[in-house]
Amino acid sequence: MATETEVVVVAPVSNGGGVRGCCKSGPGYATPLSAMSGPPENLIYVTAVYTGTGREKPDYLATVDVDPSSPTFSSVIHRLPMPFVGDELHHSGWNSCSSCHGDASADRRYLVLPSLISGRIYAIDTKADPRAPSLYKYVDPKEIAEKTGLGFPHTAHCLASGEILVSCLGDEEGNAKGNGFLLLDSDFNIKSRWEKPGHSPLFGYDFWYQPRHKTMISTSWGAPKAFSKGFDLQHVADGLYGSHLHVYSWPGGEMKQLIDLGNTGLLPLEIRFLHEPSKDTGFVGSALSSNMIRFFKNSDETWGHEVVIQVKSLKVENWFLPEMPGLITDFLISLDDRFLYFVNWLHGDIRQYNIEDPKNPVLTGQIWVGGLLQKGSPVKAVGEDGNTFQFDVPQIKGKSLRGGPQMIQLSLDGKRLYATNSLFSAWDRQFYPELMDKGSHIIQIDVDTDKGGLTINPDFFVDFGDEPDGPALAHEMRYPGGDCTSDIWI
Repeated sequence: MATETEVVVVAPVSNGGGVRGCCKSGPGYATPLSAMSGPPENLIYVTAVYTGTGREKPDYLATVDVDPSSPTFSSVIHRLPMPFVGDELHHSGWNSCSSCHGDASADRRYLVLPSLISGRIYAIDTKADPRAPSLYKYVDPKEIAEKTGLGFPHTAHCLASGEILVSCLGDEEGNAKGNGFLLLDSDFNIKSRWEKPGHSPLFGYDFWYQPRHKTMISTSWGAPKAFSKGFDLQHVADGLYGSHLHVYSWPGGEMKQLIDLGNTGLLPLEIRFLHEPSKDTGFVGSALSSNMIRFFKNSDETWGHEVVIQVKSLKVENWFLPEMPGLITDFLISLDDRFLYFVNWLHGDIRQYNIEDPKNPVLTGQIWVGGLLQKGSPVKAVGEDGNTFQFDVPQIKGKSLRGGPQMIQLSLDGKRLYATNSLFSAWDRQFYPELMDKGSHIIQIDVDTDKGGLTINPDFFVDFGDEPDGPALAHEMRYPGGDCTSDIWI
């Protein structure tokens, strides 16, 4: 790989770090249910961003201690700065996960960090010292553009082949046209675009594949030249944001179906199939329409969809619009496919639904942990009776919760839910400007997995407002052993 700088790993790796043999399996777990019996998390890696904050510092990967028996519990114990300024680290993935469980030579060693704005893709070695990860190498954005025409990388998923697939949201100039999927080999060398020529999505964002149904489905955020400047409702009317799902043959890369979600599915972001690989159904969160949409396979092998959860917009005072959507920006599904969790970044609540009947989700838990409508905010919601109201949001360790819940991650056993509050620096600055001065935080929520219910853990609060180089924006979280949003079973 041609790079400006190549950082060599401290510990050499042979055959991906694994040992071939009959008695050793590959990374992750054989099934989603077996993963639920895995060890509890004791570390979380979280992307921390200075890009867009006005601080000329590199973004970094923070290691957070989440072991309640540790003296450094609920604190950042290591920071790995990137070698450049202006990356906007965003989502992350693994070089290998449970899709490679049958390959004893595979090893979940490298955390993949795409940079949404600069276009670099970093490979971080987490095995040599899990508490203090190091930089292995990076893929140069100029090389990506020259070989594939792609830019603005977002979601990374490992494949059972050992390759890595990365969705890219536009070309290097920020145009949606020309976006697609970048295929890297197991050592992060550029191979090609994944999709067949002429089969690029209308807009890019997230994706999930389900090999048993020979299908991959991707979602639509918008053109980078639009969303990178902040949110402008006119850009939606101008056609610079998406409302479609793209159904691809797997692993062939041919777009078999384009699903138009219409006004019920504006800005479909995160997408998840149910974890059980035989299931032919899943969900996608529509941010602007604030709907959870179920998708499913029809008897004729096409895919259909239906809205199963609607978050009503609230009439408001002292805001730039007369109504405020919830803005569903992230969601996940527990490994046993019993519960679905999602956030409303603007309203400020996290919800838990029982989805044992995927057609009829049942609300089982809801908690307010921030948002524009918390008590003390100038913005107020207006009820049907004309009276205004706001939501009670508790303090944790004497700290007020700022911003709104954004990225979430669930423990393997489903009993602990972690939440950060930064979406994307340009949007943070627009909707929650206090994050620029006070930074992000991570909170932990205890989950009732029997009857349902959510409760804040009063002893856990990681304050990124107190970082050595100034307040930072915390985004996506990963566990060293894998989690319910990065692992796919085949």
